[in-house]
Amino acid sequence: MGKRGSRSQSQLLNTLTKKQKKHLRDFGEEHPFYDRVSRKEAKPRICQLSESSDTSDSESESESEPEQVSGYHKLLATLKNVSEEEEEDEEEEEEEEDSIIDDAEMNDEGGGSDFSVEEEMAAESTQSPDTDVALSADPEGKEDEEAPPGTSKASSDEFTDAKHESLFSLETNFLEEESGDKSSKASQDPFLQHVNKELKEKEIQAVATNPKTTHELKWPILGQLVFSSKFQKLETFKPPKDIDLKSLHLQKPLESTWTKTNSQFLSGPQKSSSPFTPFQKELFLIMNSYRDLFYPERTSLKNGEEIRHVYCLHVINHVLKANAQVLGNNSKRRSQKFGVGDDDDFRDQGLTRPKVLIVVPFREAALRVVQLFISLLEGDSKKKIIVSNKKRFQGEYGSDPEERPPNLKRPEDYEAVFVGNIDDHFRIGVAILQRSIRLYAPFYSSDILIASPLGLRTIIGGEGEKKRDFDFLSSIELLIIDQADIYLMQNWEHVLHLMNHMNLLPLDSHGVDFSRVRMWSLNNWSKYYRQTLLFGALQDAQINSVFNKYCVNMQGQVAVRNVPMTGSISHVLVQLPHVFQRMEAENLASVIDARFNFFVNKILPQYRDAVMSHTLIYIPSYFDFVRLRNYFKKEELNFTHICEYTQKAGVSRARHFFLQGEKQFLLFTERFHFYKRYTIKGIRNLIFYELPTYPHFYSEICNMLRATNRGEEATWTCTVLYSKYDAQKLAAVVGVERAAQMLQSKKNVHLFITGEK
Repeated sequence: MGKRGSRSQSQLLNTLTKKQKKHLRDFGEEHPFYDRVSRKEAKPRICQLSESSDTSDSESESESEPEQVSGYHKLLATLKNVSEEEEEDEEEEEEEEDSIIDDAEMNDEGGGSDFSVEEEMAAESTQSPDTDVALSADPEGKEDEEAPPGTSKASSDEFTDAKHESLFSLETNFLEEESGDKSSKASQDPFLQHVNKELKEKEIQAVATNPKTTHELKWPILGQLVFSSKFQKLETFKPPKDIDLKSLHLQKPLESTWTKTNSQFLSGPQKSSSPFTPFQKELFLIMNSYRDLFYPERTSLKNGEEIRHVYCLHVINHVLKANAQVLGNNSKRRSQKFGVGDDDDFRDQGLTRPKVLIVVPFREAALRVVQLFISLLEGDSKKKIIVSNKKRFQGEYGSDPEERPPNLKRPEDYEAVFVGNIDDHFRIGVAILQRSIRLYAPFYSSDILIASPLGLRTIIGGEGEKKRDFDFLSSIELLIIDQADIYLMQNWEHVLHLMNHMNLLPLDSHGVDFSRVRMWSLNNWSKYYRQTLLFGALQDAQINSVFNKYCVNMQGQVAVRNVPMTGSISHVLVQLPHVFQRMEAENLASVIDARFNFFVNKILPQYRDAVMSHTLIYIPSYFDFVRLRNYFKKEELNFTHICEYTQKAGVSRARHFFLQGEKQFLLFTERFHFYKRYTIKGIRNLIFYELPTYPHFYSEICNMLRATNRGEEATWTCTVLYSKYDAQKLAAVVGVERAAQMLQSKKNVHLFITGEK
């Protein structure tokens, strides 16, 4: 009888829906809408359940006349006495219902892969109702698709089993273990110190007028650092000799997985002593302090991968801590009675869910970032994490080695930059969950966004466009711009457009629970809490401008300012006289016109003679190229041109005419050289209309003269135009000491490089 009774009771319980179970648990009776009406009329009975027992608390009722126990009361008695196996089966059935909804959502985005129970629980717990319109992270630029209704509900509205909740949530892995010194550990965590720090209205108002205070320090590996801040207090620090992983406050999975993931950069005694290289250690210490960072010495050949490993560790650490905080507060709210507690204690979210934005130039870089995320969450664990839409991601972001021509020979730095899939129009959302990563997640359901400037620009749109959206940028807490120098070759306007739309108040609520939003986010102070990490390969005025103008982190900024002692001119291998002609300009805005007038009136007349044939004019800016091309056409000069938009047949024709001397001048853009790296033959005279953006381009162009060595070395010339506003580029070419002398003396400088044959 006992077994039959329990089976019938469990069958009755299984016939109820999730809403019915919750109503039954909260109010002790079924909802009137679901009442089963019997043929016989009976008096309504109210059954009150205590927390410790499912039987009646009234002794008088138990002593009274015995009543026949209905199936409904038997059903109530099973709510807290169900066996563990039945409870697990019950939750599995509930999760299967939810997974159907999520599978439909994934199929709408073209995914169609498995979605775990853990992923569903975390997706519902981490953020309040995500959005009515979910941005599809489709690189094809497809229309945004609406998420199916009911895909995201607050976890407090669902039936949860406190006993087995740890099996289906992220709290098991994310939250700290209960210990006596938990509060002290939390107070030392840089993440909590950063997000819990409260700014005052007076401090925010004073930022616009406060002068920037700076302090210089020299670190062993990074070199000269400039600490700066517009807030009152400027704190600096030096790296310790030894570093302990526990002192970095990494989340549990990362302490063990980082050592294996980073092992390729460690060797010998260093591998056992520290999980970081000395370079990585100093970088991560700055990142973990939540200061803005500008590092202008990132190269694909030397330290690019080391930097990528470090900032991926910082990103995952930040996301896990943020999710742990949300899940911990969800658990506390469920344990508290209705109406008890202060809502301000649970403010742990932004106005939208995306927390991290990683801007990279090519799909290959996005592929490597996601692979690092997987290895950091997986590590040595025997259980492989679930990666949704992995095949689709590898197909769209991977590359086929056979597609690349085998006979293509280019410099090493070119091979390192243009490796793999070099498509520059993409965007993808990534949701980080307990034992799973969801790729191609809708933007408003993602923790991390990985995109190119062009991919973001097509979503953000411009003023006047009907279909545009930038609300997903409103609560970005960590912005990483990697390989910033490449965006100068792509389109720098896209980067400026992105920065102008960062951390703005959203135009729509997107289903957010405002009681959980941090006050500094509601006050539109998110930009003062956003950490920006900027990595590039050179010191450039435009990159410096973005760092100085848009980075206003309250923790301060750190910029690496190492001075180049030797310039790229030392790598010129041909015997060539270099004439640096200085032009004067009243201000920075007038430099463009001053350079054009100086070239037309002073430089060009010297090369109009037929003797000065085979003259290549190197032009970094496309706008300057168009201006000179139009002038040469107007003056009917004998010239040809090659730019990044020239067709392959036009390039071959121009190179042939220039080599044979049929065309006296060749206008040559820097972006074409960046993307193609062709060797131009037949050069006898060089004119740098402006100093190259990349310093090593100077020596590469000069060394092209030896491609057609016919005993004409004595007639070779090289002329360079510069002004006082080109100080950084000049120092990178000739060295800082010589550049300082050239800028002080206002005279033309003649340099003769002996070179090596």
